Amino acid sequence: MSTDDTTTETDESTSKCGASETTQSSSSSTSSSKCGASTSSESSKSKCDASSSATKKKTEEKVGSTVDDFEGDPGSLTAVGLGPGEPEGMTQRAKAELLDAEHIVGYTTYTELLPDEIIEQADDMYNTPMCGEVSRTEEAIDRALAGNDVAIIGSGDPNVYALAGLALEIVESKGATASMLDFEVVPGVPAAQSCGARLGAPLVNDSVSVSLSDHLTPMPEIESRLHAVAGESFTISIYNPWSRKRRENFQKACEILLTHRDEDTPVGIVHGASRDDEAVEITTLGELEAYGETDLVDMTTTIVVGNEETYVWDGRMVTPRGYESKYDY
Repeated sequence: MSTDDTTTETDESTSKCGASETTQSSSSSTSSSKCGASTSSESSKSKCDASSSATKKKTEEKVGSTVDDFEGDPGSLTAVGLGPGEPEGMTQRAKAELLDAEHIVGYTTYTELLPDEIIEQADDMYNTPMCGEVSRTEEAIDRALAGNDVAIIGSGDPNVYALAGLALEIVESKGATASMLDFEVVPGVPAAQSCGARLGAPLVNDSVSVSLSDHLTPMPEIESRLHAVAGESFTISIYNPWSRKRRENFQKACEILLTHRDEDTPVGIVHGASRDDEAVEITTLGELEAYGETDLVDMTTTIVVGNEETYVWDGRMVTPRGYESKYDY
């Protein structure tokens, strides 16, 4: 995943919340808070690196301001799902919401996916590198409390391993309410669905999603979830399968899946769905672990593991829904 290494000029300006402070030019990527939420690219990186132990750890990110620190009428806050990444994959509602937003907040990689017309119309863009979830979500909320119409963005859908829930938790912790901010969630196409579409029809029957990221969930808990779902008749979508610091998570997941499913079980691998580096491959569960040593599997990859009825036909994964048991065709 990319990090924010943009070099920008700074100047003295008036904070979007009314306080004078040094900020980065709004025409470039920025991680300088304009509403009192303390954050930096370096601190976000260190928090992320320190969070991959087997037990949950508190980070240094803390919610600072409360609703009482803001004067005047609040604006609005909208969590917008961008879908898989290509502009054509964004819903019309998502595009309309972003064109109406005064401020747009998001992870650096996601802000880079936005079409030029959306970037150009925004009064201000704010982004942070990976793992700055709390600081950038609070920044979005503070900007909304200060009277701005704010969109916080993510790829896929805001309710699938994303920030819709975190936003509501922080709003509550500040003593504000969702109604006060006219909080809305604009859904997007989740990664499992966009990747499933690339593979054929693997998700037609019951399916579940599991993330291998132990940034927030300890690996023993993830392993327990995998055991539970792999032992049932679910198609399994695996998010965040691999990173330099989580090689063992992917390897362990492959071992767990093989204890419950045949090694010939079809598996679909989709890297960077709808992005410039998209790659798709169908393999078997027995061969899956070897892909961890290739460029095909990383944090932008979604892996779809078929159930006992999934098969490959004409280069596509197919999971029957059960129609064949009721109809002749």
